[in-house]
Amino acid sequence: MSERESMPYDIVIVGGGPAGLSAAIRLKQLANEAGRELTVCVLEKGSEIGAHILSGAVVDPKALDELLPSWKEDGCPMGQVPVTDNRHWFLTKSGKMTMPHIMTPGWMHNKGTFTGSLGNLCRWLAEQAEGLGVEIFPGFAAAEILYNEDGSVKGVATGDMGIARDGEKKPDWQPGLELHARYTFFAEGARGHLTKILKRQFDLDADSQPQVYGLGMKELWDIDPAKHQPGLVIHTQGWPLTDAYGGGFLYHQANGQVALGFVVGLGYRNPHLYPFEEFQRWKQHPAIREYLEGGRRVSYGARAINEGGWQSVPKLVFPGGALIGCSAGFVNVPRIKGTHTAMKSGMLAAEAAFEAILDERSRDVLHDYEDRLRSSWIATELQLVKNAEPLLSKFGNTIGTLLAGIDMWMRTLKIGLPFTMKHKPDNEKIWPKDACEKIAYPKPDGIISFDRLSSVFLSNTNHEEDQPVHLQLKDPTIPISYNLPLYDEPAQRYCPAGVYEVVGLDEGEPRFQINAQNCVHCKTCDIKDPTQNINWVVPEGGGGPNYPNM
Repeated sequence: MSERESMPYDIVIVGGGPAGLSAAIRLKQLANEAGRELTVCVLEKGSEIGAHILSGAVVDPKALDELLPSWKEDGCPMGQVPVTDNRHWFLTKSGKMTMPHIMTPGWMHNKGTFTGSLGNLCRWLAEQAEGLGVEIFPGFAAAEILYNEDGSVKGVATGDMGIARDGEKKPDWQPGLELHARYTFFAEGARGHLTKILKRQFDLDADSQPQVYGLGMKELWDIDPAKHQPGLVIHTQGWPLTDAYGGGFLYHQANGQVALGFVVGLGYRNPHLYPFEEFQRWKQHPAIREYLEGGRRVSYGARAINEGGWQSVPKLVFPGGALIGCSAGFVNVPRIKGTHTAMKSGMLAAEAAFEAILDERSRDVLHDYEDRLRSSWIATELQLVKNAEPLLSKFGNTIGTLLAGIDMWMRTLKIGLPFTMKHKPDNEKIWPKDACEKIAYPKPDGIISFDRLSSVFLSNTNHEEDQPVHLQLKDPTIPISYNLPLYDEPAQRYCPAGVYEVVGLDEGEPRFQINAQNCVHCKTCDIKDPTQNINWVVPEGGGGPNYPNM
């Protein structure tokens, strides 16, 4: 008999981001309208709601308007700074060219959008959910999927607390908790640990293209008030990237702060490329540096981003549950937005599940959710841009952007190119080290550019030191025997938190070292490792970054 206690709910939601919280709110709204009792809980692996949330963010309020029409009047923090000026720059090493708005479709212009902290938006959504009776459990990481005898999903179990690194129980050990549900929604974000299992278990990827990703790194700065322009939104392409596609952003938000960051597509070929250093180099561009000089960096974080688009959206439903938000991948890559689509997906899943429960169809496959989403404005929006990322990936920033623009314009005008481009997994695109040039990166100056460890310090990342390493190697020999000679072990560079090191090279006895305490839960290693040898699993609940307002 299991030592774990169990708790029954109508709906269990794994993940307290925009999708999970929107689903919870919509479920309770529907129950209240129908005069029905409905039990809903949200599990969040971060120490609090918002602790692991990181995004630019410029938010299209379309889904917010549908979910909570009075959100502005009710004090939602996302309503503080409307976007007032939208600029798109192509950077050279020392100059820039501004893209005229007339070159892009109107839906790319950020009219009616807002910039602010997605973490603070989630904190506010959590307050609305709790006010409706949703139970929210921060610091509880869903570590295991539970199944019924017929193979349908029964719920999830949280991880045990108080397990030592050697696997033995410590004096403060507590078993995990089982949460049983009629339906379980998985809203883990990009590259969710349990979502990966579900995709294999139910063959959810059978009819879709592989998901591909970008690595987004972000900093918050307090800048000189004379340089601050609330509502100014800047996106950049071009320098410093040559081998990879991607670009930067700089958003003037509330309280004299700017949010700035850099995204590197993880399909890059050169194993010597160092995404974190590309970010630091980008900040030294004269057009970016001028905003930062005289300012102070206050926060740092990183997170993988779904970039596969419509063709990479998997089957969304399976017996007993559904994928919502970035677990499925609804990011509009050219718009650099996914909050509104994630929220809408959670709302659609909530509506389908509530109707199934009303009709006593518990644990039926929620085909209504899949059907509604694929005929919703999410589908319409993502189909317009489905070729943008693969064109950039295939042809690079300059030619790829031109071709993507033509394709988007044609689809906007209802013409459309007669094909959907395919993807290749990011880990399969890397080339051997001897086929690529090494890249010389400048040393950080400690004023505008910084090193990884001082950056991780600003993410407030913390893990219980004596716990099992949550970055698991399927074969411990591969980093040194295969990745090092062939690729110069790229984990040393692609990780934005300095988790992976090769030590002992000078002594002729190289060893792969994992500094798991540094992990900011970005999932890059799980995505980019050439042989898919690294498996990211949840650490003890509450571990990881503690972002204040990212």
